[in-house]
Amino acid sequence: MSLQPAPVTFEHLTHGLGIGVATPRLSWKLPPGTGAQQAYEVELHQGGRLRRTGRVDSPDHVLVPWPGVPLTSRERAAVRVRTWCVDGEPSAWSEPGAVEAGLLHAGDWSAAPVAAAWPEDPGTDRRPARVRKDFTLRRPVTSARLYVTAHGLYEAEINGARVGEDALSPGWTVYHQRLRYHTHDVTAHLTKGANTVGAWLGDGWYRGRFGFDGGTRDIYGTDQSLIAQLEITHDDGTTTVIATDSTWTAAPGPILTSGLYEGETFDARLDDPAWSTPEPVLPVDWTPVAVHRRDPATLFAPQGPAVRCTQEVAPVSVIRKGDGRYLLDFGQNLVGRLRITVDGPAGTAVTLRHAEVLEEGELAVRLLREAHAKDTYVLAGEGPRTWQPRFTLHGFRYAEVTGWPGGEPAEGAVTALVHHTDMRRTGWFECSDPLVNRLHENVVWSMRGNFVDIPTDCPQRDERLGWTGDIQVFAPTASYLYDCAGMLDSWLTDVAAEQLPDGTVPWYVPVIPGGPQWTPIHPGAAWGDVAAFTPWLLHQRFGDLDLLRRHFATGRKWVDLVERLAGPTRLWDTGVQLGDWLDPIAPPDDPGDGRTDRYLVATAYFARSARHLAWSADALGDSEAALHYGALADAVAAAFRGRYVLPTGRMTSDSPTAYCLAIAFDLLDTPDLRRRAGDRLATLVLEDDARIATGFVGTPLICDALTDTGHLDVAYRLLTQTECPSWLYTVTQGATTIWERWDSLRPDGTLNPGGMTSFNHYALGAVADWLHRVVGGITATSAGYRTLSYRPRPGGGITWANTSHETPYGTAALSWRLTDGVMTARITVPQGCSGTVELPGREPLAVGPGDHTFDTARFDHDAAHQRRMPAFGPQVPLR
Repeated sequence: MSLQPAPVTFEHLTHGLGIGVATPRLSWKLPPGTGAQQAYEVELHQGGRLRRTGRVDSPDHVLVPWPGVPLTSRERAAVRVRTWCVDGEPSAWSEPGAVEAGLLHAGDWSAAPVAAAWPEDPGTDRRPARVRKDFTLRRPVTSARLYVTAHGLYEAEINGARVGEDALSPGWTVYHQRLRYHTHDVTAHLTKGANTVGAWLGDGWYRGRFGFDGGTRDIYGTDQSLIAQLEITHDDGTTTVIATDSTWTAAPGPILTSGLYEGETFDARLDDPAWSTPEPVLPVDWTPVAVHRRDPATLFAPQGPAVRCTQEVAPVSVIRKGDGRYLLDFGQNLVGRLRITVDGPAGTAVTLRHAEVLEEGELAVRLLREAHAKDTYVLAGEGPRTWQPRFTLHGFRYAEVTGWPGGEPAEGAVTALVHHTDMRRTGWFECSDPLVNRLHENVVWSMRGNFVDIPTDCPQRDERLGWTGDIQVFAPTASYLYDCAGMLDSWLTDVAAEQLPDGTVPWYVPVIPGGPQWTPIHPGAAWGDVAAFTPWLLHQRFGDLDLLRRHFATGRKWVDLVERLAGPTRLWDTGVQLGDWLDPIAPPDDPGDGRTDRYLVATAYFARSARHLAWSADALGDSEAALHYGALADAVAAAFRGRYVLPTGRMTSDSPTAYCLAIAFDLLDTPDLRRRAGDRLATLVLEDDARIATGFVGTPLICDALTDTGHLDVAYRLLTQTECPSWLYTVTQGATTIWERWDSLRPDGTLNPGGMTSFNHYALGAVADWLHRVVGGITATSAGYRTLSYRPRPGGGITWANTSHETPYGTAALSWRLTDGVMTARITVPQGCSGTVELPGREPLAVGPGDHTFDTARFDHDAAHQRRMPAFGPQVPLR
C-alpha cells in the first residue's frame, strides 16, 4: 500500500478537542518522497454520516477550508485525507484526525461564576479559597467534558485527581472582553455513584498585584471565581450537567497567600488531600458560595496551547551557607518553580527564594524590585510530602533554601520545573563556533521564559508585561523557533481589543495601570507598529491569510493615525518616543537617550508600516488599499530622505541605527545612496572595533543591513565580537539567556546599577533570525515556505552549520561544511515545496522536494566575504 499523509490537524492547534470555530481549517503533510501534491480527497465522519469531497485538484494542503457543514457545539467529527502526487496514484488514507467543537454560543453556558462568600478586603493579601460540589450519577458514564475557566486562576480536580496539566489557566487576556476557557475530556475521572468536582483558586492577573511601582490590585475585579460546566453522557444517551451555581460550597484552602510576584505560602497542616473526593475529612467549614455574573458571550476557546511544565532541571551544585541556608545553582536561567520532597516536624517552615544572578555570593534580589519571589511550605509532620506552588512563576537560576529539616536536601529533593506556553518546537541551528551555539541556545531559553501565555518582556521582576515593541522585533526569530501562530494570533486579538478609538496601540497589551510615562496611553513608533508588522510576518511564516485578514483593520487604524499625526509633511516628528531603546550609550536612568534621533526612528517606522499595509492589502486582494498605502509609503520615504539624509549620503544622525533603518526599511531610492549608507555603516562599526552601538530598534536590523550592502565580513565581526557590548560578551560572562542591557553584568563583575536590569529579555536576541537565514541559509520566499531560498553565506571562521525548520509543509534543512575552500551542502526541501539553491561560486539552481547534495567549486573564502552579493531571488519582505 502507498504511503499515508500525516494525520489532519486543525487550525494552529496540536489537538482538536474543544475547538472554538465551527469550520476549522485542515492541514496535512505529504508522505516522504511523494513530491508535489496534485489533488486531494477529504473524508469526513460528521453527524453519523460519511461524506467524501471527491477528488479536488489542488496543490493546497495547509489551512484548507472545512469541507462539511459547520460543527455545532459539542459536535465531534473525524477527518482523514488521501492525496494524488506525481505518480498519479492516490495515497493510502491518513489516520483520522479528531475534532470536537467546544461551546460555540453564549446560550450553551449555564454556569455562573462562584466564589467564597466571606467579605474581601480589597488591596491586601487574601487567602485563596477552594470550591467544590458533590453529586451522584445514577448510570455509567460513556463520555464527559469539563468546560472551565475562572476570574483569577484555577486548578480543577475530580474525585481527588487533577484535571489536565495546564498551569496559570485560563491565562491572561483582556478579561472584560475575552476570557479563555479550556475543554477537558474527564471521562476517566468519573464513576457511577458518588463523585466530587472542585477547584483551587488564585488571584493571578485578574485581581492580584501586578504592574509598576508596587503594582495595582483588583485590575479586573475583586471576586475570585470558578466558572465550570461538567457535561456527562451516560450509557443510555441521557446527560447530566453539573454547573457552578449556588449549590456549590467554598472554604479557605491551605494556600495562605499567593501572587505572581510575591510567591506562595502553603500550610500543609491545613490541607486535606482528599478534599475533592466524596468522603473528605473536611477539617474546615464549607459554606455556600457567592454567585457572580459573567456575560457568556465573552467566553472563548483557546487559539494556541496552554502554559505547562515542559522540562525538569536538577541543581548542578548545592552550597551550604554558614547560617544553615542552602544555595542551589541550576546552571540555567529559567522560568518556573521548584518542586520539593521534604519530611520533618509539624510546623517546620521551608522557604524558597529565587534570583537570576548572585551579588557577592548572595541572591541579587535588588533587580526583582517589588517581586519577592518567595515560596514557603509549612510541614504537616505526617511523613514525606511532595509540593510545588500552584499560582506563581519565577525567573531564576539560583534558589536559596532556608529551614530544610535534617541537613542538606538529598539528591532529587529539589527540582526546578520549567514552565512556558507549550508550543511545538520548529527551528534548530548549530555551527562550528561554540560561543555562537551558546548564544542561539540563550535566545531559545529567553523565548521559552517570556512566552508565558503572552509575549512578555521579562519573567522575574515586577513587570512581565506584553510589550508590543519587543515582540515586533523578535517575531521573525520566534516564528522560526516555535509554532507560535496560535498564541500570537490570540495576543494580537487583544491588541485590537486594547487599541484606542483613534488608532493608538498601547505600549503593552493587555493594558494595566502604569507609571506616568505610560499613562495616559499615547502612540509610539516601533511599539505601535506591531499592528502592521507582526500579522504580515505571521502570514509569511505560517501561510495564514485569514490571520492577516483578521488583523488588517488594526494595522490600518494604526497607520491612519500616524498619517494624521505626521500631517502634510509626512514626518512623524512629534510626541513621546522611545527611539532606539537601550542604546549602549544610554545612561542607566534614561534608556531612551541614545545616539539616534527619536523622530528619525518614528518616521522610518511610519514608512515601513505603510509598506506592510500595502503588501497586506495586496495579499488580501484589496487593490485600492494596496495602491493607497504603497503611495503613502513612497511619500514618507521621500520625506525621510529630505529630512534625514544629507546630500553627501550621510544621515543627520550619524549612527548605526539610522543607517540600519534606511537600508533595511528600503528608504533609499538609488543604488548609490544605498551603497554610501552601507559603507558608512560598516565604517562606524569598524571604528568602534565591531562593538554593538545599537539598541532595540537597530540591533535586529544591523547584520542584515551590512550583509545586504556587501559587508558580510563586518556583520560577522559584530557577531563574533566578545568585548562589551556584544552578543558574545554576554556568553563569555556565563549568560544562559539574553540580557536586557548589553552590560547587565559589567566587565568588572558588578551588576548594572539601573533599576531596569534583567537577565532574561529576548529582544536583543533577534539576531538569531539572521543566523537562521544567512549563516544557516534558509529563507522563505513565499508565504508559508511554499518556496524557499537555500543560500548560506559563510564567514567569521565558521566552517560548518546545520539549520532545520519544520515549515507548515514539512522539514526544510540545510547542512553545509567547508573543507579546503570547498563547500558541501545537504539540502532538504519539504514535500509540496520548491527551492532555489545558491552556493558560493555557483549559479542559482532550482530544486524540487526531497534531499539534495551539492559540492561547490573551490573559491577564495576571504574574497567571498568582501564581494557585494545582491539580494537573492524574490525575497519575502519580513520587516
